[in-house]
Amino acid sequence: MLRECQEHGYFRGEVCPVCNAEGKFLMSDREVDQVGRTIAGVLRHFPERFNLKMDHRGWVDVREFINALTERQPRYHWLRVHHIVALVQTDPKGRYQISNGRMRATYGHSFEVELDLPTDNIPDKLYYPATEEETAILLENGIKPADRRMVHLSKTAADAYSAGRVRTEKPVILEISASDMINGEIVIQRAGKTVFITKEVPPEFVRRMGEEELEGLEETLTGDVD
Repeated sequence: MLRECQEHGYFRGEVCPVCNAEGKFLMSDREVDQVGRTIAGVLRHFPERFNLKMDHRGWVDVREFINALTERQPRYHWLRVHHIVALVQTDPKGRYQISNGRMRATYGHSFEVELDLPTDNIPDKLYYPATEEETAILLENGIKPADRRMVHLSKTAADAYSAGRVRTEKPVILEISASDMINGEIVIQRAGKTVFITKEVPPEFVRRMGEEELEGLEETLTGDVD
């Protein structure tokens, strides 16, 4: 459930996590899920389906998005800019940005986009999930984008394991020496709270994590996906 606390802003849940106030109701869980899925699809994959103009950095006008959505789905006639702001600001993974009446996805695009995201505060190590079948190839040739335009790396091994569970029951976790990549002038960008993106990862910066290193990892999983 999406609500607004008069004192502490937007939040998801029954009560404000800061003051426990009930706050003003904005959207139900179902509406958050459905509108959120539409936002993800439009910003990452198909802005043209909604006749939206997206600039080269992935930005679209929020009001134009609302107008396009309500025209296609009149049941959202109540949707206003502050609902979209609330969705973006409370997204648990920080997948979107909103600024000056525009919004964009920070990662996950299936088309070319020039993201100008921060490149500071990159962890020394990042992580990537793989299947057992593809691991040898990745170790030999490095990691390149598959269905996305950028390689997506996780902040922790647990984050990578959780993301990898979408494709395989027990993913292999590859450790990436992000600090060495940066020293080699390879750009890594902060795209979300736990996601970092780069054009590719050369093989010399990749190693497979051992079973002992990953011991107990499954117990830490939340089941979330990127």
